[in-house]
Amino acid sequence: MSSSAKHICTICHYDDISKAAVTWCTECEVFFCGDCEKPHKKLIVTMNHKTMSSQDYQKLPTFMQKISSTCRDHNNKLEHYCSFHACPCCDQCITDKHQNCADIKPLSYIIRQVSASASVQLCENDLKDMIENLDKAIKYLKARINTVNTQKTEAFDQILYTRKSVDDYLNKIEQKILDDLESKHSELKLNMACLVQQMEQRLRKLEHIQSEFTKMTQCATELQLYLGLREIEETTSEAAKYIADLKESGDHFSEKNLEVNISSDLLSIIQDVESFGDININTTSSTLLVKTGRKNQAICIPRIDQNKPSLLKRLTVPKNMKFLNIMACLVLPEGKVIILDYNKKQLLLFGNDGIFMREVVTFREYPLDACFVIDHTVAVIFGSANQTALVDVEKNKTIQTIELFHYCYGVASDGRNLIISSDNNKIIKLNLDDMSQTIYKKGVEELYYISLFQGIITGTTSSQNKICCCKSTGEPLWKFQPQDIAEPGGLTYDKNGFVYIASHGNNSIVVVSPDGKTCKTILSEVDGIKSPWAIDINREKGMMVVSSYMSDDRNVTFYDTAFIYKI
Repeated sequence: MSSSAKHICTICHYDDISKAAVTWCTECEVFFCGDCEKPHKKLIVTMNHKTMSSQDYQKLPTFMQKISSTCRDHNNKLEHYCSFHACPCCDQCITDKHQNCADIKPLSYIIRQVSASASVQLCENDLKDMIENLDKAIKYLKARINTVNTQKTEAFDQILYTRKSVDDYLNKIEQKILDDLESKHSELKLNMACLVQQMEQRLRKLEHIQSEFTKMTQCATELQLYLGLREIEETTSEAAKYIADLKESGDHFSEKNLEVNISSDLLSIIQDVESFGDININTTSSTLLVKTGRKNQAICIPRIDQNKPSLLKRLTVPKNMKFLNIMACLVLPEGKVIILDYNKKQLLLFGNDGIFMREVVTFREYPLDACFVIDHTVAVIFGSANQTALVDVEKNKTIQTIELFHYCYGVASDGRNLIISSDNNKIIKLNLDDMSQTIYKKGVEELYYISLFQGIITGTTSSQNKICCCKSTGEPLWKFQPQDIAEPGGLTYDKNGFVYIASHGNNSIVVVSPDGKTCKTILSEVDGIKSPWAIDINREKGMMVVSSYMSDDRNVTFYDTAFIYKI
């Protein structure tokens, strides 16, 4: 039934009566008013049905209100669960669609104690991580939008600047050629103007003589005419010689024309330059960092039978190191292995091939546990010394030692904090930024070795062979005491939330489902496992390292080593 402002009694509604509902039966899936609820509680078949108030039902999300225990296809009650298809089924569903499915379980078995399982916390963490991822992605893309807007403005300014620079340069060389044109034009014009001026003076003199010539011939005496003609002849001869000299002696009458030759480089802009430039989208790797979710895993129905490790190699321990007492073993991000030896208080480094490389560091106190933190840093704890140390594996040195408030047993890390199990049922949360310590005690049994996954802590209690799961702040989630586990030592998570436990007392490695309901032995003495104590998984590489007791070929000398598996 979908959400509404006010629910009415289902029984009364059948009689066309609208009466406000006060209760919702989770098994009958109907609403009851106060009067109809009374017989529902008295009937033997319904008196044990679980109910909730209509106000609480109203608080459920709409999609959950629509979930029914009745099969949509056959209108029968859903009583089975097909693990292969990951879906609930009714009897008819099994007959029609799931006859060949091997893993059919009662639905009641699957859903029992779901609310108390680690799956709820895992799902809550997944939602939190995905919301954080989307929020980061939105902020990242909005920042990218602002960035490309800025890049557009900068590109626009660059185009305008380039255009202005080209315009300024063209204006400059244009003015230069215009000035050159003006200069050469003035020079030509001035030379010809001066020559014209000289010739005009001679022309006016000859025109004056010409205008007086008639009067001269009519009125002058013979002597005047004779001498005057002689003078006129000299003037005309001088003019003729002047003209002849101008023509012969220089380029006064050459046709000097002004013409312009536009630079071929400039003309090539029109011919060869087809665009102002190019606008490209340059793609680089994203800097967005998001948290990875659990892929292809049913949140409440994990498949424990999928965990099948295969042996890759065994660590090659030098003869002079045969008497190791391995308290912890770690797979580093690049695949190398770290061994924490209790006897000699050392961290030892082995290569990807399992061959011993070097001693990393030697401690003053006896170490109890270690975990990978981040980069090349490993955290080591010292129980009775109430201390933890941060070790740089690359530089072979302890970079910091932190005093703790209590005795410590086990340590785990999420890269930002150390989670340390302590005595008196306490958990210490050590912030690696400011080294502040927070102590949680609420609901936590005394845990020894612990492992951390998406804010959830799972730990072993050696004395009771019990596995306990809780939030990082101490609130309990589930407890599990399987018969397959005896004297549990270290434990670790894989990428899907399964818990791998070194069962020291019965020579086995046991996997527990994320909800703490089922377990399975995946390695035993048949596989060469003997008295395992330390275990670790590199979730990115899918590599698991397990410590094990070994003997030489003659079964005379026994010593600790470690096996590396692919999971």
